[in-house]
Amino acid sequence: MDNQGTFNYKVVRQFAVMTVVWGVVGMLVGVIIAAELLWPDLLQGIPWLSYGRLRPLHTNAVIFAFGGCALFATSYYCAQRTCQVRLFCGPLAAVTFWGWQIVIVLAAITLPLGITSGKEYAELEWPIDLLIAVVWVSYAVVFFGTLAKRKVEHIYVANWFFGGFILTVALLHIVNSAAMPASLWKSYSAYAGVQDAMVQWWYGHNAVGFFLTAGFLGMMYYFVPKQAERPIYSYRLSVVHFWALIFTYMWAGPHHLHFTALPDWTQSIGMVFSLILLAPSWGGMINGIMTLSGAWHKLREDPILKFLIVSLSFYGMSTFEGPMMSIKTVNALSHYTDWTVGHVHSGALGWVAFITFGCIYYLIPRLFGRPQMHSIRLITLHFWVATLGVVLYITAMWIAGVMQGLMWRATNADGTLTYSFVESVKSTFPFYAIRLVGGTMFLAGMLVMAYNVARTIAAGRAVEAPIPALAPASAHA
Repeated sequence: MDNQGTFNYKVVRQFAVMTVVWGVVGMLVGVIIAAELLWPDLLQGIPWLSYGRLRPLHTNAVIFAFGGCALFATSYYCAQRTCQVRLFCGPLAAVTFWGWQIVIVLAAITLPLGITSGKEYAELEWPIDLLIAVVWVSYAVVFFGTLAKRKVEHIYVANWFFGGFILTVALLHIVNSAAMPASLWKSYSAYAGVQDAMVQWWYGHNAVGFFLTAGFLGMMYYFVPKQAERPIYSYRLSVVHFWALIFTYMWAGPHHLHFTALPDWTQSIGMVFSLILLAPSWGGMINGIMTLSGAWHKLREDPILKFLIVSLSFYGMSTFEGPMMSIKTVNALSHYTDWTVGHVHSGALGWVAFITFGCIYYLIPRLFGRPQMHSIRLITLHFWVATLGVVLYITAMWIAGVMQGLMWRATNADGTLTYSFVESVKSTFPFYAIRLVGGTMFLAGMLVMAYNVARTIAAGRAVEAPIPALAPASAHA
């Protein structure tokens, strides 16, 4: 039976530990497929280890396993602490943990076997999609139930971002995954042609916008002030940031479909809203970084704060680059090139992974009764190895992408193509090698983190923090 006098740290602990486990798995698969692009015959003859099978496994593992577990852990922790109540319906929270792990394991089995719907970020087949919907609705019940029974009148802004992300992802998943089953492991989309493409990229870009942005901004608004021991720079700006972001992001999806059969006016709407999106995105970045006003000296000694603040720098860079790449003339050069891969990993590694690292390093000692992580020096090592890895990765992909775009559009005086496609592939080879080095460094940093977390857990024990008898005047717990 639940102990109502303490916060429910058990489910937070479970998700926090699995964040690290799935991070190692997802990034290892990423390194393998990066090596396969460099050496296509590396794993020849094993279909379930081919690039086409492992690539969707990699994206699902890093986004939904690593990122998803981080979002569950931090949102459950933040909601309890800011509402000053125990998590609503503990058994249902346990269902979300075990249900999510089953989804991940099923993805790890089906995708290498070639069982896929073929939709970007939504490759899982209909039985798994149904399980995801059940887990996600359960997640919403637990989260909003916790907010409903809060002792603190005010709902802290981080919970608005978490709540917005939960509701929107439910809507995106259910609409985009609508399908007609043909067998147990095969279905066909409920949409056809250009409508299917439009629904898919409405989903795809908002998976980035809400799963990988709004949810992680919820983490930023709680953990940056906590680690910096400073209030958020501007609470008013944080509220404006929330409403501007959730309104604008919804319309940006068509920029993935420039120069396709999608109506031109729809493409233009996607471009315009992508450009507008720069304002709320940078407002949030500035709000997070300026929270360090009066505490900049802490960046020298605190590697956790380094992760959190540098993640915001990458967030700002990625949310400048995204709108720029949505401009049709820029997109004509960048689309289908490795520039897009560089942009995605600038956000995924620099923003999402870095802020996750910072938050997990914050949580683990508190969840296992330790004053701090096993080794602060190892956190610092992780920070510098990961930072150098990201820079190598995204710089190589940016250069390769621009080069590819220019080679593909180069023409001779008589109108024939200057370069064959294979020449652009050959020219890209050195940059794939640099990408592999960068990705391997990032994985090495993840392994350092896993060791540090394991040692911290081994030296500690699971703890449950008491809920204060009287709610404080502030929502900052």
